[in-house]
Amino acid sequence: MRRLAARGAAGDAGEVAAPAADSSDSAQGRSPSSWRLIDLCAIWDAGVYLPSAAWNGASSGVARRRLNEAERLSSVREAQLKRLKVTRPRVLGSREQGQVPRMARQPLPPWVHAAFLLCLLSLGGAIEIPMDLTQPPTITKQSVKDHIVDPRDNILIECEAKGNPAPSFHWTRNSRFFNIAKDPRVSMRRRSGTLVIDFRSGGRPEEYEGEYQCFARNKFGTALSNRIRLQVSKSPLWPKENLDPVVVQEGAPLTLQCNPPPGLPSPVIFWMSSSMEPITQDKRVSQGHNGDLYFSNVMLQDMQTDYSCNARFHFTHTIQQKNPFTLKVLTTRGVAERTPSFMYPQGTASSQMVLRGMDLLLECIASGVPTPDIAWYKKGGDLPSDKAKFENFNKALRITNVSEEDSGEYFCLASNKMGSIRHTISVRVKAAPYWLDEPKNLILAPGEDGRLVCRANGNPKPTVQWMVNGEPLQSAPPNPNREVAGDTIIFRDTQISSRAVYQCNTSNEHGYLLANAFVSVLDVPPRMLSPRNQLIRVILYNRTRLDCPFFGSPIPTLRWFKNGQGSNLDGGNYHVYENGSLEIKMIRKEDQGIYTCVATNILGKAENQVRLEVKDPTRIYRMPEDQVAKRGTTVQLECRVKHDPSLKLTVSWLKDDEPLYIGNRMKKEDDSLTIFGVAERDQGSYTCVASTELDQDLAKAYLTVLGRPDRPRDLELTDLAERSVRLTWIPGDDNNSPITDYVVQFEEDQFQPGVWHDHSKYPGSVNSAVLRLSPYVNYQFRVIAVNEVGSSHPSLPSERYRTSGAPPESNPGDVKGEGTRKNNMEITWTPMNATSAFGPNLRYIVKWRRRETREAWNNVTVWGSRYVVGQTPVYVPYEIRVQAENDFGKGPEPESVIGYSGEDYPRAAPTEVKVRVMNSTAISLQWNRVYPDTVQGQLREYRAYYWRESSLLKNLWVSQKRQQASFPGDRLRGVVSRLFPYSNYKLEMVVVNGRGDGPRSETKEFTTPEGVPSAPRRFRVRQPNLETINLEWDHPEHPNGIMTGYTLKYVAFNGTKVGKQIVENFSPNQTKFTVQRTDPVSRYRFTLSARTQVGSGEAVTEESPAPPNEATPTAAPPTLPPTTVGATGAVSSTDATAIAATTEATTVPIIPTVAPTTIATTTVATTTTATAATTTTTESPPTTTSGTKIHESAPDEQSIWNVTVLPNSKWANITWKHNFGPGTDFVVEYIDSNHTKKTVPVKAQAQPIQLTDLYPGMTYTLRVYSRDNEGISSTVITFMTSTAYTNNQADIATQGWFIGLMCAIALLVLILLIVCFIKRSRGGKYPVREKKDVPLGPEDPKEEDGSFDYSDEDNKPLQGSQTSLDGTIKQQESDDSLVDYGEGGEGQFNEDGSFIGQYTVKKDKEETEGNESSEATSPVNAIYSLA
Repeated sequence: MRRLAARGAAGDAGEVAAPAADSSDSAQGRSPSSWRLIDLCAIWDAGVYLPSAAWNGASSGVARRRLNEAERLSSVREAQLKRLKVTRPRVLGSREQGQVPRMARQPLPPWVHAAFLLCLLSLGGAIEIPMDLTQPPTITKQSVKDHIVDPRDNILIECEAKGNPAPSFHWTRNSRFFNIAKDPRVSMRRRSGTLVIDFRSGGRPEEYEGEYQCFARNKFGTALSNRIRLQVSKSPLWPKENLDPVVVQEGAPLTLQCNPPPGLPSPVIFWMSSSMEPITQDKRVSQGHNGDLYFSNVMLQDMQTDYSCNARFHFTHTIQQKNPFTLKVLTTRGVAERTPSFMYPQGTASSQMVLRGMDLLLECIASGVPTPDIAWYKKGGDLPSDKAKFENFNKALRITNVSEEDSGEYFCLASNKMGSIRHTISVRVKAAPYWLDEPKNLILAPGEDGRLVCRANGNPKPTVQWMVNGEPLQSAPPNPNREVAGDTIIFRDTQISSRAVYQCNTSNEHGYLLANAFVSVLDVPPRMLSPRNQLIRVILYNRTRLDCPFFGSPIPTLRWFKNGQGSNLDGGNYHVYENGSLEIKMIRKEDQGIYTCVATNILGKAENQVRLEVKDPTRIYRMPEDQVAKRGTTVQLECRVKHDPSLKLTVSWLKDDEPLYIGNRMKKEDDSLTIFGVAERDQGSYTCVASTELDQDLAKAYLTVLGRPDRPRDLELTDLAERSVRLTWIPGDDNNSPITDYVVQFEEDQFQPGVWHDHSKYPGSVNSAVLRLSPYVNYQFRVIAVNEVGSSHPSLPSERYRTSGAPPESNPGDVKGEGTRKNNMEITWTPMNATSAFGPNLRYIVKWRRRETREAWNNVTVWGSRYVVGQTPVYVPYEIRVQAENDFGKGPEPESVIGYSGEDYPRAAPTEVKVRVMNSTAISLQWNRVYPDTVQGQLREYRAYYWRESSLLKNLWVSQKRQQASFPGDRLRGVVSRLFPYSNYKLEMVVVNGRGDGPRSETKEFTTPEGVPSAPRRFRVRQPNLETINLEWDHPEHPNGIMTGYTLKYVAFNGTKVGKQIVENFSPNQTKFTVQRTDPVSRYRFTLSARTQVGSGEAVTEESPAPPNEATPTAAPPTLPPTTVGATGAVSSTDATAIAATTEATTVPIIPTVAPTTIATTTVATTTTATAATTTTTESPPTTTSGTKIHESAPDEQSIWNVTVLPNSKWANITWKHNFGPGTDFVVEYIDSNHTKKTVPVKAQAQPIQLTDLYPGMTYTLRVYSRDNEGISSTVITFMTSTAYTNNQADIATQGWFIGLMCAIALLVLILLIVCFIKRSRGGKYPVREKKDVPLGPEDPKEEDGSFDYSDEDNKPLQGSQTSLDGTIKQQESDDSLVDYGEGGEGQFNEDGSFIGQYTVKKDKEETEGNESSEATSPVNAIYSLA
């Protein structure tokens, strides 16, 4: 962080305001205004220039004109200004700036200093007489002494003057009167003396060249301009010449001369090739000040271009090109090293003259091999460090603004390792005249005395000549009141007749100075020249100056008073200058008030008031700090400011001292600047500028942006050898992060053209490396730079380099022999790459023979990477060898590798298989191993196939899908787990080799014992009022045995206070319970579990709802998870909130500790969530895990997290989170319980991903990783797919709507029976076709009248009905058919049609939907009994 303590005060002072003008102001044409702001000359506080607050459009133009004038100040004027800063004679109406110690500041631009110098001029220059008073002429504007004009434009020679009355003008040309009226091309501007020479109608500008002088005259005198030398710009053509090729020896010096045509002004010289490419210059090749091109030593590369000198002329803006030089360099075996010698200047000594105030340019150009270095010295002292600078690769020394102390002897030293030489330059400083005391306008009252002083200096000493009204003083009429004493004219007892304009002309051989000063005799009472009642606002603790410009003759005396009382202010903290300005050295709060200045002479007095307000300074109290940021990050620069609240604060930012453009990547706030996505172009200095109308504070910080390095360039191959080459490169910019490594890559065009491979890696400190190469490779190299931020773009490729061939030095790797069929062996290997081929036509000699047979080797030559040996015995070991060969020869003798021919299926099965039941979900197995010769291959594993034959629960359908358990290796025992409790199983075992399974063993049967049930489903807690709490639940999804009941534990709690736990036991059919609250304030926590004879199963916990005024401890309302376990049957929309409230209770672990029990009937669940807009029908998840989601916090580095799995029976949806860029490739890897691995490549934006090839009831492990970097992976999660059939049906027998429906059906059946009895008693046969138009099948027992007897066939369903998916029979058209209720043989009719027996329902264990675990009476049976 850098702080620039730049402060400003108005007037050194700040802002000035004036009150409403009085009558005198109005009389003089000023418009009244209320405390209007006016402009001061400048604000200058301790070296910092600030425009005043009133800097507006009008004053800005004035300031710009002042600035232009200030920039044209001559060195003489600047010297005079320096003197005026220290002491100054009494001047009317000026402003004074005292001196304060300068603090360390940032250097101000030159225009600021020039503007301040001009301000001092206005304060301490000539006396200004108000223009309403009579006065002699004064020259205000004129052209420069050497006036060069463009011949294509009209000529303008400026001359303007002021005076009262207004002056008239005339000109002289070459010291003779110039009659403007006689030349039609020449005219003079109105109210001005400016000459305009118009060439639109023809004429040559050269005819008007000469020396012009302007005379401005009124009745009080004549003022003169400088003698203006008019010259027309010239840009002559280059003379035609034919240049022969320049022949030069390599290493010799060479000078190509330019010799440009003389122009006015002199042209700018530069060298280019004929194709307009600039000539690269360095310390060996450079252009001299005279325009010639110097070669310290010529090299062979200098022939690659030609050399043309170009001259650019200023006025015509034209460039003229000389015919180009062509070089021919003669080479030698070696360039001899030489000591330096000077090409310019010649010899060992020279001299140079320079005028004071000009720039001194000394030049030394030397030849030699190697190229010499140039150093500069001054004899008897040091070089002036503040003015000296080195140019042109140290070959030139420039000293600016030369003064007499810069004269002396300078010498340049040229040196190389062969020696050194020096040249001495004697410098003499001369001087054109410059002012010591420039004559000033003299204003006197009648009878007063005065003097005009004209003192100048120069080398040689200048002469002084006085003139009056443009005539030599000697020829002017005598004046008894005037006396000339050398450089001074003394006036005594002046009278009105003494008024005139005097000229002082001082000159020597190097130039002249001309000054006008008038003598005016006036009798004027005091008057104030500034606006009345000014308001000046200043900053606390600053120095300020209160100006009171006035005029009067005789010169009035001025006194200051504060608040209209007290004595004259002078001394202490106040200082009154001779011009009347009041300086307050350090402003304090008590200095605020009204100050009155009173001017008095013998003719009267005048006064003015200034109101001073003191403001608090603007300070940046929290400054921006230097920062180092990586590309793409966010940077914040702070800038907090305190300021006076009555002033308007503006905070702006500069970048590299230029106004900062706030784009869409930047955000500017009152106290900070934020840069988003930092780029390399954002690097630089940032300056916070806090400014008010009066002052400002600045604070600077530097932002360094760390970026990837730029690509290396200019790759070059040297030291070419058969097996190596040297690669050299030029490093690119490291972008503020040091280069740590260089990676060299290569590409070859034979095996993998266009593919780049890493060759080697080198430290970041080197830029050259020797690369080891392989034979017969056409190499091309490139280099990548690496720093902490990242890698650069690859460099441009180098030129190609091909190495010679050779026999291979290695053989292919990863040689294998494996059978793909029972009678073959496939030999494979990894083919050799381009760098190991070593020659053309790479091939492989493949050899094989049976192991330990000592038979002859079989061999074959292969051009690929595999070979298949046929007609081999089953699983026999072979010795294999693969040898590389190219056109240059064979590789080394390879080592033997053992491979095996193909396998056949095993011939035997495990024997003596024994099963021992360990618990309700696991068994242990034991068997006898098979004989090795029966395996017919490599023994991979023993495998057990088992399936669930039936459940011990009644009416429960089970899936008999075969499952398997693997026991790798030659083992004799194993454990099979994850079985279903309370089930009958069958098991077989096989031997597995690489070909497949062998024959199966004898089938073993076993039964798993009863287990504990899973958690009750859909546990719901409702609180309809403050007195009761209703609990409801559904039966467990997996009873795992005969249900014996439910256990409910609940406890009241209030904050940290917990009551006594209460335990309730329920029957297996009870699914509701109501709790009577004893405490309306406390909440309740309920834990429910189901029981079998083995014990209680997994419990589910819920809490009663919180009162409305109680804050819940969770941060967000509960919502439904991706999928929930236990949502069975049809779920109504009114249950959605209950489901949402029990999310935690209904979500179960990924792998259940109790094996699930599936129910026979598959149901369809319609789930309506509280937030869903539509109702979706999905197959209910049948397993204990329906959703897997791992919540992790987002990491800082590139990672994958929050993998979510939503499985079904045969598919699963996968989603995850990551912080990779768009378009990143990922891989989903999943492994089943058979250890089969599968991968799915996906894009990041393709989520969710659906895996569609899953098996029901299978356990999978899954992870997601980056395709580019497998090391960046998610955590491994496990999930299980659902079985093919599930029991998701609720016990509808207890539902009220079902009971009512059954009652209605029973009533209809009763009516139908009565009708049937009546029909039966009438005819005995039922004419079915009259009631139902259904054709009879050919197998139906018909009678001639188209009727049939019910007793003939009892088990056939009525035609027109259909069988449901679960095997139950459903009526398609009529819900009151007898077929639905009386299909069995138990219900019969006797011969007379009377009904015997009762209607029953057939209960098929394999097809019934029931979920009952006991023989409890169903409400349906009760209805049947009533019927």
